[in-house]
Amino acid sequence: RRWLMLLLFFTVSMSNAYQWIQYGIISNIIMKFYAVEAVAVDMISMVYMIFYILLIVPSSWLLEKKGMRVTLISACVFNSAGAWIKVASARPDLYWVTLLGQCVCAIGQVLILGIPPRLAAVWFGQNEVSSACSIGVIGNQLGCAIGFLVPPLLVPNVDHRDVLGNHLRLMFYTTAGVTTALLVLVVVVFQKEPPSPPTLAQAKQVLSEGSSYSSSLLRLLQNRAFALLLLSYGILVGASYTISTLLNRLIIHFYPGEEKNAGRTGLTFILTGIVASLLCGLWLDRSKTFKQTTFAMYLLTLVGMLVFTFTLDRGHLWLLFITTGIVGLFMFGYLPLGFEYGVELSYPEAEGTSSGLLNCSAQVFGIIFIFSEGSVIDRWGPLAGNIFLSCFLLIGTVTSGLIKSELWRQKANLENSLATGKRQLLPENQHPPAKSKEDHL
Repeated sequence: RRWLMLLLFFTVSMSNAYQWIQYGIISNIIMKFYAVEAVAVDMISMVYMIFYILLIVPSSWLLEKKGMRVTLISACVFNSAGAWIKVASARPDLYWVTLLGQCVCAIGQVLILGIPPRLAAVWFGQNEVSSACSIGVIGNQLGCAIGFLVPPLLVPNVDHRDVLGNHLRLMFYTTAGVTTALLVLVVVVFQKEPPSPPTLAQAKQVLSEGSSYSSSLLRLLQNRAFALLLLSYGILVGASYTISTLLNRLIIHFYPGEEKNAGRTGLTFILTGIVASLLCGLWLDRSKTFKQTTFAMYLLTLVGMLVFTFTLDRGHLWLLFITTGIVGLFMFGYLPLGFEYGVELSYPEAEGTSSGLLNCSAQVFGIIFIFSEGSVIDRWGPLAGNIFLSCFLLIGTVTSGLIKSELWRQKANLENSLATGKRQLLPENQHPPAKSKEDHL
């Protein structure tokens, strides 16, 4: 049953992420169809981030208090409703309708993003939890990959707006049908939780869920290690949102008329990250080396971004595919690592609360970076824009290296294993903060 629950969430997350990215990869076509500036197309992407910041607190409260079933059904309702609104927007004078539909989908995204670590902890054992979280995150990444690949195929760059409208309408109807089918499946099949907790740490956390949401937020923000992760995670994931949103503009600047190859480049960007996400999840389940792995991925992301930046204008598409794939390999591979590391640093706080804060940080940096790099690109070109982003990745790398690794969830599982006669694997002098224990045990 647990794999079926994960598969259902995977497909819902995929459909929502597809709707986020489907405009950006054909931004020049959308600008021509609706007769709008580039910033208006960027706004279609950024509403996902804006709504997340506005709604993260009620969304996390809903996940913590009402559970995953109510949260995921609500997400599916908004995801499907937004898709149907977009069907009505396939006219040149209805940009505001497509933006409205995207806003409704964005509400669904707020509800979706906090679920992977929660679903992994509630349904999977301690030796599967990182892999399960990685698979949950991969759903979002695969949706982005499809969003890079499909729109350039369905919506070619033609001159007649009526023809463009027909192509857009086909894309919107297809999305609406898929999201409606997923809504029905989730209502019929998805369950809130298994009959019994899969790990002793999860059982202890269930007992501690009487704590107020506001006090949980306060404790997390006062946790120095988690605060450093909050900053470093926000920078890297915000950078990934920026590249995903502006990739078409970056590529078309040097390779005019290559919309389809821009989409394929985006697909490469995501697919390499999917492979890395899965492998990193498996690695964490075996090694538990959270700090070392996250720092290594962060540093390699910075190196990959610098290589991408200084080879983008070389005029070789094959080189563009390679460098974009390298950036995606490390950048998207980091996403599930950050989620799971956050849960470890913040245990016994609810997974939805820690992941919600991490995602909120990513949205804030995403908005800042998209606006800023977009302006830099318009004024000084893609090279300056990517150097701007690389400087922030350097700051994030240093911050990531300063995080003190305190794996409280692993310690809870090991202490309970010791109580049942199993071998203790962590040093005895590590203890969670007294305040956290008093609040929860």
